[in-house]
Amino acid sequence: MATVFPPRTMTVVQLVPALHSGGAERSTLEIAKALVDAGHRSIVVSAGGRLVAQLEAEGSEHVTLPIGRKSLGTLFTVGKLRRVLRELKPDIVHARSRLPAWIGWWAMRGVKPRPHFVTTVHGLNSPGHYSSILLRGERVIVVSQTLRDYVLRHYPNDISTARIAVVPRGIDTEAFPYGYRPDDSWQRAFFEEFPQLEGAPLLTLPGRGTRLKGHADGIELIADLQSRAIDARLILLGADEPGREAYVAELRALIKERGLETKVAISPARADVRDVYAISSLVLQLSKRPESFGRTVVEALAMCRPVMGYAHGGVGELLSELYPAGRVPLNDRERLVERAAELLRFAPPIPPPRSYRLIDMQSATLALYAEVVEGVAAA
Repeated sequence: MATVFPPRTMTVVQLVPALHSGGAERSTLEIAKALVDAGHRSIVVSAGGRLVAQLEAEGSEHVTLPIGRKSLGTLFTVGKLRRVLRELKPDIVHARSRLPAWIGWWAMRGVKPRPHFVTTVHGLNSPGHYSSILLRGERVIVVSQTLRDYVLRHYPNDISTARIAVVPRGIDTEAFPYGYRPDDSWQRAFFEEFPQLEGAPLLTLPGRGTRLKGHADGIELIADLQSRAIDARLILLGADEPGREAYVAELRALIKERGLETKVAISPARADVRDVYAISSLVLQLSKRPESFGRTVVEALAMCRPVMGYAHGGVGELLSELYPAGRVPLNDRERLVERAAELLRFAPPIPPPRSYRLIDMQSATLALYAEVVEGVAAA
């Protein structure tokens, strides 16, 4: 994609349901910061959330509207958003979720001059009319080749390949530095909190508290390694979420059933993820459902930590390109333990990252914005 610079600054409005957490929300903030740093005006419309403070501290503006709430009352936000857009006169409206995209699409009908409409497909959404709104962008960003193939397979008559742009999510290599090691005081505090994890290779499975993340497979992996006389420990990082108490109780019951109380820990979400990665001998990505990307794969590899995961979806795509030794067939328990034993014995070297960096994602997105504003045809 050739970089095209607009003759003037741009005003870009991004639409998301809320700013609490999640991949789409993180990307929203990353692009907002890139716009501000490049001298453009950045506005985000959402229902609000804990990330608003960071957004505004980094120079963007926020407009509070519940455009992602699934209720009939959300339809009343169309007129409110239309008034906001008339006042802001944005060059681009960038929708990152389905309901905000519909609200934005209807709101723009009464705005002149009409802003350019850009969308991002962040996930493997259920095919159908509701999801098709994300294909109406002048340019449609997808976050992986897997997602591009999915969109073209399910909507062969709704979108041309020329309008699709693959812009993978990127990680901040300063936040996840290559070869990083936490200091001794952090390690002492960590193992005081989780004494059962000390004294053997640590496996880390990051992911929220849902069975789709494959936590049970991680627990069974430790049991299988133990049956082969291979001592290893496991932390289910971020699985202990509010509202998921019943699921966490299931995991604890499985841990007890397998006799692994002294080898497995479950933690809430933590701010020191990079430190946990850094002391891990192996990072796991065992999602049962294919993911559109797989940011944790790139984060861990950027720090020179081996990753093992199921070879499907965006995770399989990333592992095929960046770390083929970590690929395992989906739900193949025997191959999973064999590969884990191999990687714990000898993990192939990992070079410093040269792709999937935050700066790559930001540059590609701003270049796409410029092309849209300048009327450059998609190619």
